[in-house]
Amino acid sequence: MEKRRIKTINIISLGCSKNLVDTEHLMAQLKHNPVNLRYESNVVKADAVVINTCGFINDAKQQSIDVILEQLEAKKQGKVKEVYVMGCLSERYKPELLKEFPDADGIFGVKDIPAILQKLNYQYDINREEERFVTTSSHFAYLKISEGCDKTCSFCAIPGIRGKHQSVPIEKLIREAQQLANSGVKELILIAQDLTYYGHDLYHQNRLADLLKGLAAIEKIEWIRLHYAYPTKFLHETLEIMASEPKICAYLDIPFQHIDDQVLTNMRRNINQEHTYKMIERIRQTVPGIALRTTLLVGHPGETEEAFEALKKFVKEVRFERLGVFTYSEEEGTYGARTFKDEIPEDIKAKRADEIMQLQQEISAEINQQKVGKVFKVLIDRQEGTYYIGRTEFDSPEVDGEVLIETDQEIPLGSFVQCLVNEADEFDLYANLI
Repeated sequence: MEKRRIKTINIISLGCSKNLVDTEHLMAQLKHNPVNLRYESNVVKADAVVINTCGFINDAKQQSIDVILEQLEAKKQGKVKEVYVMGCLSERYKPELLKEFPDADGIFGVKDIPAILQKLNYQYDINREEERFVTTSSHFAYLKISEGCDKTCSFCAIPGIRGKHQSVPIEKLIREAQQLANSGVKELILIAQDLTYYGHDLYHQNRLADLLKGLAAIEKIEWIRLHYAYPTKFLHETLEIMASEPKICAYLDIPFQHIDDQVLTNMRRNINQEHTYKMIERIRQTVPGIALRTTLLVGHPGETEEAFEALKKFVKEVRFERLGVFTYSEEEGTYGARTFKDEIPEDIKAKRADEIMQLQQEISAEINQQKVGKVFKVLIDRQEGTYYIGRTEFDSPEVDGEVLIETDQEIPLGSFVQCLVNEADEFDLYANLI
């Protein structure tokens, strides 16, 4: 008897952009088969739903569980025939999920795309493994240059989920980027758990600068953006190519997490306060005008009031262009969970996070005001009402500010325009076409 061919498949992707790239690779495999492929569709009925979960911190885990429950309820009501779970949550908690969700039709880890396809009655095509079904705006896409991480930060569960650092070969990344460029992508956003370590496992040396040179040579790519650089051993060679290659945005996402030496030691970050300040100075000297985005973690065990005050002083002195804050979440299996007591109350953690963000809003407003009267190149992402909304090279999609342009002139989405900023607030810029 011939196996049933699944006709309508809805893919739901949760968590970070690295997860999204996995989703896009799965969708690229599926689209070459006789399926009605949907992405995060609100359509009531589907033959199958595949949920790519996040298992990083408690809020993300709860969101993943809620979505699984929602889709299993839809299955119970006959709206969905089959429900499959993949990704970080199921990699981390597969035995628990099998027990908790017996009605799920399959639970898979982070590297199980071939097995998922087989379960769906399709074959994995190795000749298409570099193809992507881009779910972002058609003019920008994420490029995951490595998987996993060799660092052992006390609070982070990623090495236990994604494994050791594995670089994607340069030639493979160039082919994938070329395909993205051919499909209309103009901005590549390089992502990894640790960009800084790229190449060491394959080539026994850092090859990030070489990768950047190869990507910059792709004719249709106009912007290349770097996310998630680990603060230790960020090479001067990489900074030099950022400064000299016009296609590489003057932008760097580099999560410092903290500045107090004892907290950094507890976090196992292998960096101290003095090194941090020197690194920031070197980055800004080598790449003048660079926008630095960082992430801070408050409430880690051992963060005294004095340590938190040092963190506030750090934020005031460095004046990051972009900044995000997380509160400490004890994650089972991590060094932090094994070693420290999660002793700081949640309300204190939340209060500290709010204080940092209040400081950052003031800084961001002042930095944005300095842009009034200046001209910027802007990539147009979308249109809302009378506004076209885009970004400068100093803004990454979904996490940073935007440029709002009010005009009667039609602007194609995904195009670059020159704009004069005439107004600013702590988040966004308002501009006119020139």
